[in-house]
Amino acid sequence: MILAVCLIVLAIGAMGRKVEWLVNFVLRAVMGTVGIYAFNHLLAARQMQVAVGINPLTILTSGILGFPGLAVLYGIHFFKIL
Repeated sequence: MILAVCLIVLAIGAMGRKVEWLVNFVLRAVMGTVGIYAFNHLLAARQMQVAVGINPLTILTSGILGFPGLAVLYGIHFFKIL
């Protein structure tokens, strides 16, 4: 009985961390997408023809890496221009 209760508590704790990870991923992905859109708009207003597209790969990158992922995406894009 004690072993079953301990396993249930461990299972709930493991699921809680997965839910937290999923929520963090979704928030980073949404904020990264908004960041890409805003930065593209800012660059277009300054007459710079640099725009990172919003697609599943860029959303996945910003979701996993967060702000450094956005920096990497724009760094790669700027590097392609050179």
